[in-house]
Amino acid sequence: MAARAIWKGSIKIAEIVCPVAMYTAATTSERISLHLVNRKTGNRLQRVYMDEKTKKPVEREDQVKGYEAREGQYVVLESEEIAAAVPNSDKVLTVDNFITCSEIETTFFDKPYYLLPGNDAAEEAFILIREALKKSKAAAIAHTVLFRRMRPVLIRAHEKGLIATTLNFDYEVRSAKQAFKDITAKKIDPEMMEFAQHILSKKAGKFDPSKFEDRYEGALTELVRAKIEGRKIIPFKKPEPTKPNDLLEALRMSAEGKGAEPKKTTKARATKKAAAEKAPPRKKAS
Repeated sequence: MAARAIWKGSIKIAEIVCPVAMYTAATTSERISLHLVNRKTGNRLQRVYMDEKTKKPVEREDQVKGYEAREGQYVVLESEEIAAAVPNSDKVLTVDNFITCSEIETTFFDKPYYLLPGNDAAEEAFILIREALKKSKAAAIAHTVLFRRMRPVLIRAHEKGLIATTLNFDYEVRSAKQAFKDITAKKIDPEMMEFAQHILSKKAGKFDPSKFEDRYEGALTELVRAKIEGRKIIPFKKPEPTKPNDLLEALRMSAEGKGAEPKKTTKARATKKAAAEKAPPRKKAS
């Protein structure tokens, strides 16, 4: 693995301890970065923390975390105190139990990480864990301290390795019943449902992330290029919401393929590729 491990420790299942290394599975480094600048001078802005009462800048060494015990009164927490108060994990992903993959509630997913053997001697135990999870179609629920916080982690077999997904706590996930409580029950016209199912079957496909298109990044890149080249910026027209009285007709037209966007041709793809090559270089925000 070319990237640097962000965490090294062990997976502990009963009396089996397997050293592992954790790597980030998702990155935002390829996104185009924007900075705050002064509209009048064009100079980049710097963030300065100020005391809300004295209005004077506060140096980095004097910036500490605090908890508001009473209005306007804060209990100061030093970094060393916070680190000492966090439960000691001993760098171990301790497996609490196993669940079948079909039981996984994805609403609780936070961030994915790759797990690899921590060293050559750990490969046999690592492969044993991977194959056992794969053949049982199971996932392990574990816990450890990551980034100075105790986190529940879901561990699954993935290709030649393992995926560790940090999970949100129950109190962090909003209740679905509460979120959807204002949606009223409506009886759907059978003809509408037939058209809807037909559209779904026509557009059936397989999960293929390589075909995902980041339209925001593409539009932002094109906007930057247009500004650099002094071209006129033409805003996209937003589609009008379908009115309830027009829903059946919209379904019928969709099922018949009318009004659909034409498929991208090879020429269109080539044009898009050429545009991407002319795009401004992406720099990480500092």
